[in-house]
Amino acid sequence: MTHHTTSTSPASSPTLGVVGLGSMGLGAALSAVRRGVPTYGCDPRESARQTFAEAGGHAVATAADLAPHCDVVLVLVLNAAQTEEVLFGPQGLAGRMKKGGVVVASATVDPGLPPQWDARLAEHGLHLIDGPVSGGAAKAAQGQMTVMASGKPEAFDAAGALLDAFAGKVYRLGDAAGVGSTVKMVNQHLAGVHIAAACEAMALGIRAGANPEQLYEVICNSAGMSWMFQNRVPHILQGDYTPLSAVNIFVKDLGIVLDAARRLGFPLPLASSAHQLYLATSAMGLGGEDDSAVVKYYAALAGLELPQPATAATATATQKAQP
Repeated sequence: MTHHTTSTSPASSPTLGVVGLGSMGLGAALSAVRRGVPTYGCDPRESARQTFAEAGGHAVATAADLAPHCDVVLVLVLNAAQTEEVLFGPQGLAGRMKKGGVVVASATVDPGLPPQWDARLAEHGLHLIDGPVSGGAAKAAQGQMTVMASGKPEAFDAAGALLDAFAGKVYRLGDAAGVGSTVKMVNQHLAGVHIAAACEAMALGIRAGANPEQLYEVICNSAGMSWMFQNRVPHILQGDYTPLSAVNIFVKDLGIVLDAARRLGFPLPLASSAHQLYLATSAMGLGGEDDSAVVKYYAALAGLELPQPATAATATATQKAQP
């Protein structure tokens, strides 16, 4: 396994396209523009296109509009169904990108799908890099996302320096599509379990009478700390469940993890328990809230009073990000 750090791309770099100007896609596209890379971005929302255009990007409405202009297209959409639509739908990239172009598929999906996409794109003379990302909106905005990439060597050769236009680290994990999604699946297993554990632990501490702010500070400086605990608990302390990464994302992602494990005949009791917590929280009508809202399931169960926005501490605020 190798990785490299970002370098500034020269203004003469080939052209990048970004499909999906959400919190991560917009950050990635703007990072590329800042690094002097000619960049097209598409999104159905006019507001997202306007933001991108005002920052110097070429904003278009559909993947079909950017496809002919781009040597590499980063597809940062919600799920597998949207990815397939972008690749092979009526307004899709296949058949419209230049021969030898590269698609970087970055949604969290079942690892069995990228090899199928790779074969279908090859029929159109295109390469696929199976390239899920991690780092969330904050890292995307800084051009510092981690890309868990796999694909044929010629795909990486064709992509050249354009991967560095939006990434901080690009891990080359293998010569076949699917390996990147496997690694992302393991990351999501850990992220989902850690968030659920953080919510459970905070609910336990509050139920037992601990001061939640002091509890957070102590755990962040003790062996029980995890990155997710440090990152998500401030949302609970602030009473702010604005969805930076929603509960329903982990309903989906841990579902992918469990489906893959079932095919492998591999038990995942911790992931299964965490998945049930996200499902229960979603069933309460909280699926669109931040994933730290799992703590509300425990609060409802035990009659806990959680910190509210008006009284929440701000001193413990940390940088917010997605997995």
